Amino acid sequence: MLNQSKTIAYYHLPGLFEFYDLYSAFLPLFKNHREYFYDWCDIASIYGAPADCIWGGGRAGFGNANPKEVFMLMQEYNISARLTFSNSLLKEEHLTDKRCNDICALFEKSNVQPGVIIHSDLLSDYLESRYSAFYQVSSTTKVLTSFVDFKAELNRAVFRYVVPDFRLNKKFEELNSLSQVQKDKVEFLCNECCNFACKDRKACYENVSRKNLGEDVEEHICSSVEAAHGYSFSRAMKNPAFISVNDILNVYLPMGFSNFKIEGRGLGSAIILEFLLYYMTKPEYQINVREEIYLDSMLDLF
Repeated sequence: MLNQSKTIAYYHLPGLFEFYDLYSAFLPLFKNHREYFYDWCDIASIYGAPADCIWGGGRAGFGNANPKEVFMLMQEYNISARLTFSNSLLKEEHLTDKRCNDICALFEKSNVQPGVIIHSDLLSDYLESRYSAFYQVSSTTKVLTSFVDFKAELNRAVFRYVVPDFRLNKKFEELNSLSQVQKDKVEFLCNECCNFACKDRKACYENVSRKNLGEDVEEHICSSVEAAHGYSFSRAMKNPAFISVNDILNVYLPMGFSNFKIEGRGLGSAIILEFLLYYMTKPEYQINVREEIYLDSMLDLF
């Protein structure tokens, strides 16, 4: 397959509602001090879900930022807002939820096309018919570990992007066999810390879906021996599926891929800042960005 080498990596960042304060401090830096940041990358979207949204999935919602303020921030910096509505267990009666519909009605007015990250085909059909302003993203919560299944998902016209399971990240022979149209729809999850051999991801995501629906369920207990340690960026870097800055520049962009998702909605703002420093900030300017963020007395990083 002849590759159409790409020159810009588009990042999809976590915490639209969860890390509003952090982005309120970071986005002005990114706009006004572009010399701090790599010229080969840009922010394509910021994703997340507000608290108490039953359509939410992936992580139990805890984004407490005011949706109207979030909307205005994304408008100010011309960034696509993505609603993470990847609950896998939705039923017909859930589609009329007022809070979720109000959020969609607000964000569909954006000057920059908004997106929605989806698992449920039921919700996909509903949004396509009622809120057609949104583009749709096939969620990694589908756990598409089979390349055949992943390719079939890429061929679904309803999705502008598809996020494969992180264990497909290094399937280079198969990835390189994709057409350029398919490659343009692939959005790689870069920094997953989950055990590469994990067999519980579907069960874990289903547990979160049940929580967001308000069901009284026990906490999912991960069977991985590493689970007790929580998320660690240094450990994620050792994951066989980890996509580094060098990988993006020297492997994925030349192969014709350009979309990269950074996970972290369930983490703290301090570690999100570390992701922004690693993936976007020139090493010689990382101290400048740190100082600007740390000196913002209104931002509680720890």
